[in-house]
Amino acid sequence: MSCKILVLISGNGSNLQALLDRIARDEIDADVVGVISNVAAAYGLTRAQQRGVKIEIIPHKGFATRDEFDRALLTAMRAYDADLIVLAGFMRILSNDIVNAFLGRMINIHPSLLPKYTGLHTHQRALEAGDAEHGCSVHFVTPELDGGPVIAQARCAVLAGDDEKTLAQRVHLLEHKLYPAVVNAFANGRLRLRDGRSEVDEVIVV
Repeated sequence: MSCKILVLISGNGSNLQALLDRIARDEIDADVVGVISNVAAAYGLTRAQQRGVKIEIIPHKGFATRDEFDRALLTAMRAYDADLIVLAGFMRILSNDIVNAFLGRMINIHPSLLPKYTGLHTHQRALEAGDAEHGCSVHFVTPELDGGPVIAQARCAVLAGDDEKTLAQRVHLLEHKLYPAVVNAFANGRLRLRDGRSEVDEVIVV
């Protein structure tokens, strides 16, 4: 049975597109059963609709409190009965209740070589630090922001003359290869969270 995937987005959805493309080419034994966004204008919703994927909008601004939004989001997520939750540019910090409900079944991609540069503005911070290399990381989601066990990373050199935009573009290209590779490992039963550590039965190379 194919791995059922629920994707959460807030914006452009380029990582969602990369995942949909790989599934369409039968390179990943999985189905995206739904896409949830907290932003109604997120272009990723259009990407999902173009592939016939169910979409759902849960605007965080439509709730009086964060707790109300979190409860609504958790209820919606559970309804999809997904095997894997993929955060693809979802720009909300998830409550501990949500994280714990899907512990070991929820992954995120972050544009830095974790544990470096958790949070925002990662490309600029790498440039300001004079780093020789930069990249992205896929990790299991835990209550610690960007602090869950790292599953795999992809790296690129920081080039002379790089600015935040050029560096971000190269990292995005890495993301579009790395994230589907990690999803494929999970879908094939070769990736798991055990005793607070990620276990992968193969080397994920992009």
